[in-house]
Amino acid sequence: MASTADRRGGGPTRRQLGKGLTALGGALILAPLPAASAAPGTAAGSGTGGRGRPTLRRGSAERAGLLAAPLRQLVADAETFLGPSPTYPWYAGAVLLAGRGGTVALHQPIGKAVRYSAYDEKTDTAVEFPPEQQIAMAEDTVFDLASVSKLFTSMLAVQQIERGALELEGRVASYLPDFGGAGKQDITIRQLLTHTSGLRAWIPLYSAPTYDEKLQLIWREAPVAAPGTKYLYSDLNLISLQLVLEEITGRRLDELLRTGITAPLGMHRTRFNPPASWRPRIAATEDARKPWSGLDRGLVWGEVHDENAYSLGGVAGHAGVFSTAWDLAVLGRTLLNGGVYGRARVLRPESVDLMFTDFNTAFPGDEHGLGFELNQHWYMGAMATPRTAGHTGFTGTSLVLDPTTDSFLVVLGNSVHPVRGWRSGSAPRVAAANNLARAVPVRPVRGRTAWYSGMAAATTATLTLPAVDVGAGGRLRCALWWDTEPGADALFLESSADGGTTWEPVPFTTVRHGEAPATHPAGSVTGWSGRTWHRLDADLPQAARLVLRWRYTTDRLYVGRGVYVDALRVRDGDGVVFDDARPRDSARVEATGWVPSSD
Repeated sequence: MASTADRRGGGPTRRQLGKGLTALGGALILAPLPAASAAPGTAAGSGTGGRGRPTLRRGSAERAGLLAAPLRQLVADAETFLGPSPTYPWYAGAVLLAGRGGTVALHQPIGKAVRYSAYDEKTDTAVEFPPEQQIAMAEDTVFDLASVSKLFTSMLAVQQIERGALELEGRVASYLPDFGGAGKQDITIRQLLTHTSGLRAWIPLYSAPTYDEKLQLIWREAPVAAPGTKYLYSDLNLISLQLVLEEITGRRLDELLRTGITAPLGMHRTRFNPPASWRPRIAATEDARKPWSGLDRGLVWGEVHDENAYSLGGVAGHAGVFSTAWDLAVLGRTLLNGGVYGRARVLRPESVDLMFTDFNTAFPGDEHGLGFELNQHWYMGAMATPRTAGHTGFTGTSLVLDPTTDSFLVVLGNSVHPVRGWRSGSAPRVAAANNLARAVPVRPVRGRTAWYSGMAAATTATLTLPAVDVGAGGRLRCALWWDTEPGADALFLESSADGGTTWEPVPFTTVRHGEAPATHPAGSVTGWSGRTWHRLDADLPQAARLVLRWRYTTDRLYVGRGVYVDALRVRDGDGVVFDDARPRDSARVEATGWVPSSD
């Protein structure tokens, strides 16, 4: 089974806004495109792809436009999960890759690719290989991606939509007539891609002895919810999509992957069913035995971990792709480039936009594009925005792409080694994403520093201005930048006329350059502001010794990038009574949890 358990461990998520699809009469409007067509530009690996879009090269944090300290912290935090987390290691090892633009600023292996030979269920302990037989993680270690494989199947489907061979709103049964039984006749291709088909999470296809009998299980499977009425993450969606792709092309999914994605992009370490010669470079997964596994296989190493994918010969739409961190970064860079890498174009820009567009606006918390999950704090951490796209895999893998900052994160861990029950939640992914988000600098509007709230969970941080006399026409103006977990974490502007005994909200407006003003009558903001500075204006109550404060509160689950305040100025009529650019005024600000930051 794929990443359903990861989602449960991560806790709830919250929704932001999404964009609508470009459609006419239910059919996606895209001009046909040949497979892997050439785009003008230099060769892959040169640092600049077609039309100035980057290809990957190694470089410093500075070259990537990132801060070095959070990247160092990313590695340090990841290493803590090699130990008890809280009882067992979250993974035996991992490969971490992070970058921005065309620069990979971090590519770090930690821990072991192969450590355990078996799991002892009687003592709940692992049996280690002798030290000389253990294998350390390396930059080029190959991982079983598990459900990250769904992204490849989704991209292959969108390629067929571009060519006119597949319709996004077409019914699956129009391509696979046998699929239409048991109430599935109205399920569409889009519903498969967005997990709104109503099909349950999985069924044990491995229990059927023949391929035809496995298909019969799918044909007879009835939805547990009416199609389009509920979000249900399901491996069956992508297995069904695989069957559609193979039917309309007459080619196996592994061949489609090779010719449509991996060969054009030079992803030479990405494939289904890696050869035996790769085994020493592959991260081991689980000691797979009943009852925790559906099959008795012993140590799975070099073969797909997912039982259904294994029973399908290792080639499946929902799982089975093996890859390296660098190859996944190439895939991510291709998508952030709008579907092109070097001279190879594998998707049109419009297609990538749709893959990163939320089609699930009816299901708050379950934002989903075509194949890609969107805005999921439970593993994207502070990188999450309405346009941040990614996916996880049950074996401990993840890919996160943030188009807003042009940054990308790959975390590949063997977290089911030696057994799936040792791992819970998604804390290492969140920690890595938080650190990469923090590594993207936010430059002050004025001067060398701005006030920064930090990113701590379960805290209240206050920034209090000194008391000032405010007469008629009093006004606060400043610059504000915020990115918080929507609804759960919020920033409040408050005032007190009695020395801080009682506080009242101060309504304000914010203006982003080129946009209409937004009103905040409750004196608060939450969610995503576009990761850009806004001008804030607030009318102040007339009072002697008026105190103003910013109060930022976070819950215990997840955080965003935080809040910045800069260029604070309070006017009383025609005079300035407070200006944080004046050293004497700035020195009187009381900060609890807030710090001056120059980024």
